[in-house]
Amino acid sequence: MESSVLQFFQWFWNLFGLWDWVWGWFAPFWPLVWIIIKIVVILVPLLLGVAYLTFWERKIIGWMQVRIGPNRVGWWGLMQPIVDGVKLFLKEVILPAKADPALFFLAPALAMAPAVAVWSVVPFFDGGSLADVDAGVLFLLAVTSLG
Repeated sequence: MESSVLQFFQWFWNLFGLWDWVWGWFAPFWPLVWIIIKIVVILVPLLLGVAYLTFWERKIIGWMQVRIGPNRVGWWGLMQPIVDGVKLFLKEVILPAKADPALFFLAPALAMAPAVAVWSVVPFFDGGSLADVDAGVLFLLAVTSLG
């Protein structure tokens, strides 16, 4: 899989005749870029899945309460999770007076890190796991018990 992604980049830059120049600069960073690509490929569907499961939960709760549920944004409210995410990123951050700013901003990431770290050992395709751990199931059980 890694070679096919690299071949795509090579094909793209060959369209402009810049592959030799780009690869000369880019080659030392390729392992890091490949890891970032795999992280994005794992996290984006995961987060979108959570967002749309929340959307369907709100729709079902609306049906149980004999009301429509989210239906204002997009067709049948299908853009509601995206709008909720944009709203979350644009909210004002209110820092309590005596709070440690570094810990205040780091705490949500530390709480979410074990849940996301579990996905690093799940093989999605041949060679497609982010971390090649020999004891993947043991790692999965150990990290999920941290909660």
